[in-house]
Amino acid sequence: MTWPVPRTRRGWAVWALAAVAVAAAVVLGIFAATTGELGHWGRAVGSGAPTATEGLPSSSTLVARGAYLARVGNCMGCHTVQGGAPYAGGRSVETPFGQVRAPNLTPDDATGLGRWSADEFWTALHEGRSRDGRLLYPAFPYTSYTSMVREDADALWAYLRTVEPVHQPNLPHALKYPYSTQWALAGWRALFFRPGEWRVDPARPPEWNRGAYLVQSLGHCAACHTPRNALGGSKSRAAWAGGMLDGQGWYAPALNDPAQAGLQDWPVEDIVALLRVGTTPRAAVSGPMAEVVVRSTQYLDDADARAVAVYLQSLPLQRAEPEEAAQPVVQTLQRGQGLYTRHCAQCHGDGGEGVAGAMPPLAGNRAVVLQPPVNVIRTILHGGYLPATAGNPRPHGMPPFLHVLSDEEIADVATFIRNAWGNTAPSVGTIDVYRAR
Repeated sequence: MTWPVPRTRRGWAVWALAAVAVAAAVVLGIFAATTGELGHWGRAVGSGAPTATEGLPSSSTLVARGAYLARVGNCMGCHTVQGGAPYAGGRSVETPFGQVRAPNLTPDDATGLGRWSADEFWTALHEGRSRDGRLLYPAFPYTSYTSMVREDADALWAYLRTVEPVHQPNLPHALKYPYSTQWALAGWRALFFRPGEWRVDPARPPEWNRGAYLVQSLGHCAACHTPRNALGGSKSRAAWAGGMLDGQGWYAPALNDPAQAGLQDWPVEDIVALLRVGTTPRAAVSGPMAEVVVRSTQYLDDADARAVAVYLQSLPLQRAEPEEAAQPVVQTLQRGQGLYTRHCAQCHGDGGEGVAGAMPPLAGNRAVVLQPPVNVIRTILHGGYLPATAGNPRPHGMPPFLHVLSDEEIADVATFIRNAWGNTAPSVGTIDVYRAR
């Protein structure tokens, strides 16, 4: 095998970076092997193919509980392609390292979980290992599911056994080298993952503990709302501090900062409404969070919705230092105001006040002034759509301006609404819009 010789300075830089990545993967893989991370690699973790849910009580109650937990965990969100069969897999999860393809969870013997046992399913959730011993990629959030209690895993398994089997072969991942190797993955796990278990905090009431369990384990909320380092590991010291959703182009705001998405000063009832309806007089969800509400949180029962609200309300405050914003250029604000009057004021009002129950206000809206400004840019580009829920079955939406406004015009109107009616935020540049496109 021969390696191509770079012919440009950029080529040499890319080659050097790849060489460093390969060396790091080898070192981390050796470290992982010495710590036992690769101890089961290539060896099946279970024994035999089940004819039913081995060792589990077969009851409609167990299956119904599993169906509910699948909603809470939003399993369908990743394991169902748009227009495809439920849980048949195929959806791609974009990461900085390439694409991870969600597998088939239906009980098809050849392509799904039909030959898996309940123990093997538990191992996948708890340890991040497949039936044949392969290490699983953390796009499947076993780093959160590892603390799921066995009873809930068994209920999920019982439910998935009842799903209509679909013969749909799993698509291979499309990951860059060396991230496509088990050695690199073993090194990552040695650095960032240890199997865990759920522990009740005896100093907290049962409702708080239930909410913590739903948020931290089944809901895997930290997977989006905690920033990640260059290797894709969660920054534990910055838990709930927000972060970019790699591959999606959206920013998941901080849940510990009231200036972003913190709920510490909200009444519990308003938090419950946001989770189950998707909109309140205080705020509304859009982007990836709208999908979470549609597929998952709107189905929380009364007790669990309140428990989640109580836990989110209790997250310790950690306000980020506000970024010093230079005063926007007067001409930019004037151009932006003109664009707003022509394209936006009819729905959002001349003073950014919105329409109660229909169009969210822009004045005093923390989502508008959020930094980085990627969410407001993407909303202008692609439109804003509230989730259709039982509590709001026919929500109003905002049309996309992707083909109506230029990058400069979108930057101007975004800068205007971020600095009008008492709002204050850094200007948006055309390069920000270009990247968001």
